[in-house]
Amino acid sequence: MTRTVDQTHDPGLTSWVDSANRPEGDFPIQNLPFAVFRRAGSGERFRCGVAIGEQVLDLAALGAARPFEGLAARALSACAEPALNPLMELGGEAWRALRQGLSQVLREGSAHAAHAAGALVPQSHVELALPARIGDYTDFYTSIHHATAVGRLFRPDQPLLPNYKWVPIAYHGRTSSIGVSGQPVRRPHGQLKAPGAERPRLAPTERLDYELEVGVLIGAGNRAGEPIPLGQAEEHVFGLCLLNDWSARDVQAWEYQPLGPFLAKNFATTISPWVVTLEALAPFRSPWSRPSADPQPLPYLEGAEIRSAGAIDLALAVWLETAAMRARGVPAQRLSRSNFRDSYWSIAQMVAHHTVNGCNLRPGDLFGSGTQSGAGSGEAGSLLELTAGGRQPLELTGGETRTFLADGDRVILRGECQRQGFARIGFGEAAAIVLPAA
Repeated sequence: MTRTVDQTHDPGLTSWVDSANRPEGDFPIQNLPFAVFRRAGSGERFRCGVAIGEQVLDLAALGAARPFEGLAARALSACAEPALNPLMELGGEAWRALRQGLSQVLREGSAHAAHAAGALVPQSHVELALPARIGDYTDFYTSIHHATAVGRLFRPDQPLLPNYKWVPIAYHGRTSSIGVSGQPVRRPHGQLKAPGAERPRLAPTERLDYELEVGVLIGAGNRAGEPIPLGQAEEHVFGLCLLNDWSARDVQAWEYQPLGPFLAKNFATTISPWVVTLEALAPFRSPWSRPSADPQPLPYLEGAEIRSAGAIDLALAVWLETAAMRARGVPAQRLSRSNFRDSYWSIAQMVAHHTVNGCNLRPGDLFGSGTQSGAGSGEAGSLLELTAGGRQPLELTGGETRTFLADGDRVILRGECQRQGFARIGFGEAAAIVLPAA
């Protein structure tokens, strides 16, 4: 089920692209994440690329040299399209063949270095688009720490509902408002009802929040009526990105019963442009476990491979840059850190549960992991948790405070994987600035 470590993960590998060999960089040769790009301001057709150091390898341009044969060649040909979907639908064997080939092309001493050098574009010179055509978006709720903290704010007598430990809870989101990192987010309007008020009013949200999540992009799909077994679930996952599920907490508090989130969530979702493949994440797998006192998963969500390596050691962080910080030239301030390995439900369990009723997934479908919070006080993945529902303002650099987001605030999500004996890899960032309400 889980990917295996191979020679593409060798920490001794170096690239003829010098910037890929810097230990602090997100995109060494051991990573090779995919995105969709074109030269900024060019009007060119978007196409697929791979990050290598501070450069983007134009896969359409590389394909013109026909460096590969067989399945790798077929996969490279699919990358000339303006979305990753054609590559995604080819399946895991094609993705792995392409990764192996790109690793050979980009490593020091490659016979293809001269031609590939002509297919490089500096990342500072590109415009990045959504990496895939996203047909459907499902947002899960996989952090028990987040679920408990939020439940405690709204239901002190029963913070965690009885089904949480049995069911990977999720709701269906909106794809039309998913944007790529760098696109601004406008403060939304919605119905607000103050405590004690007789009737709600329509107004801009006063409690705008972020949610630190991991995005899961589906590769090959399944036929309607044919569930994906747990042991095959990750063969249907192309890769991961960062995801910010923007939330209007005052709108949410009034509207969410009985059917859950609606206008409080559907106005904006921001994802990072780089998709880190599960192949690249193979060295960072971790055991998945469930406290022995908790209910153990039903058989269709249980397996030895999940227990041994179902989690991913992915460190996550949220940073905030206010308008005042930008004006003073002060760097963004980190608000919290957490780790995806602490998720109560794994990626494979999300896929298996989503399809157990016969639901058909398609290439490019997006899952959100739900807010990733840890057990510690500095590990909350939202302001709702960090400020105890707005009752305990955060103190920021320069004397500013925040309970929820202000206009001009820029929220930045970052992620990285590090483990002794392997190269560090990063996810880039998912960032957006808050604009005033229309």
